[in-house]
Amino acid sequence: MSFAAFTSALFVREGTADWGHLTLPPILVMNTLFILASSGALEIARRELVKRKELRKAAAWVAVTWLLGLCFCCGQYRAWLELREQGIVLATNPNSSFFYVLTFMHALHVLAGLATLSYVLYRLRSRLGRFRNSLFENAAVYWHFMTALWVYLFILCRAKL
Repeated sequence: MSFAAFTSALFVREGTADWGHLTLPPILVMNTLFILASSGALEIARRELVKRKELRKAAAWVAVTWLLGLCFCCGQYRAWLELREQGIVLATNPNSSFFYVLTFMHALHVLAGLATLSYVLYRLRSRLGRFRNSLFENAAVYWHFMTALWVYLFILCRAKL
């Protein structure tokens, strides 16, 4: 809901005299590829787990997902540093404020997803008791939602900022 609220506020606020222009750092394209690939890896993990009951292979693909998610977060940090080097910070103009707030909130959600994936990976590798597929499925739904949300934010930022 917070992303919807910020999107609404962005549409209302854009076009004002102090809006300013923001050139998005090129690393954001790579970040988009990282997060899309991470969802793909998680889907492979799901197939290994559900269809083949291959815990070891599923764990390997969850680890790939985790690493790609970490690359995404590092890329976000790099994007913020690149903007700062250009003199664009949170308070530069409303445009930059929206960019920083939206991408920071998304990165926080991705970090929460990484923590969840860490727990899933731990459970897959340690095989504590019976592994519940619902744990994996819930984590996967969340992660895929974060991917879809990023694609939406990336398109929104390219179109509006």
